[in-house]
Amino acid sequence: MRDTGFTLLEIMVALAIVGGLLVTLLYSLNYHLGIAQRHEFLTVGTILARDKLIENEEKPAASTGDFPPPFTGYSYNVEIKDSPYPGIAELSVTVRSGSEKTKLSELVKK
Repeated sequence: MRDTGFTLLEIMVALAIVGGLLVTLLYSLNYHLGIAQRHEFLTVGTILARDKLIENEEKPAASTGDFPPPFTGYSYNVEIKDSPYPGIAELSVTVRSGSEKTKLSELVKK
């Protein structure tokens, strides 16, 4: 009479295959969550920088600060530089959150 069932070797091979698939799945999930987090920063940071540019178009002034809630992790730096064109300045806003940063610039009348 022959016993039916799986041998220990067959079970170990099946577990190794499942383990490899799980490692691949977790790596892929972590990678894509990182990409989604970066895209979220770029979207929010660009919108916040654009708002600061619009706010400073009339009376450009250099400033630094943090955004109010719900954007408490974001800070900004507004810079004004002379451009090579007479009567025009370059207004740039840099938004930071952790190690990420985004920068928008535009030309404005002095």
